[in-house]
Amino acid sequence: MGVNMPEKESEGTMFENALGGYSKEPVSSSEEWKKYIDGNICPTFDAADNHRPSKDEYYLRIAEAVSSRGTCLRRRFGAIIVKDDVIISTGYVGAPRGRINCCDRGTCFRMEKNIPSGQRYELCRSVHAEQNAIMNADPVRRKDATMYLVGVENDGTYTDADCCSMCKRVIINSGITKVVLRQAGGGIAYVRVESWVKNDDSLKLHEGY
Repeated sequence: MGVNMPEKESEGTMFENALGGYSKEPVSSSEEWKKYIDGNICPTFDAADNHRPSKDEYYLRIAEAVSSRGTCLRRRFGAIIVKDDVIISTGYVGAPRGRINCCDRGTCFRMEKNIPSGQRYELCRSVHAEQNAIMNADPVRRKDATMYLVGVENDGTYTDADCCSMCKRVIINSGITKVVLRQAGGGIAYVRVESWVKNDDSLKLHEGY
């Protein structure tokens, strides 16, 4: 180095100088930060089993939150579509835009007439969660995507989420390749959409059609 020229600081020295008066001694286990690793505060921990939820569980919980916007008097369904770990759309059960919802009318024709679940959907005022999610999604981005579907009863318990025959047809044509369903007991079921193509349930509905 030249005369009176200060020596160049090493990267480590510069870092230490930047720390200023901070102590270099390790912090005590009783310090404030300790509470963030015990599972009581850290939001990435699941209180039930003390580990992060799986991706499928994570997305199903989001679909459940979406279902809370549902307007059906029978039960609430929520659907989300995910592509490359990005949520590209959401949907819940509700009347078409501009029409009054069943929860606002306070009546349900299907319940009044005791129409069984899964039948005579032309008599329902609502658009299903799956269909709303598909309509809200970019047609290009939803190709090869995954749909997550959750159904919640009025008492807050899960119902076995399943897609009706109409929704299956729409999902097949949407390009979605997999559907993840919340089961009544809280478990998870997986469906490959191609199985709906091979096992055509509409043939049973329209025998001799």
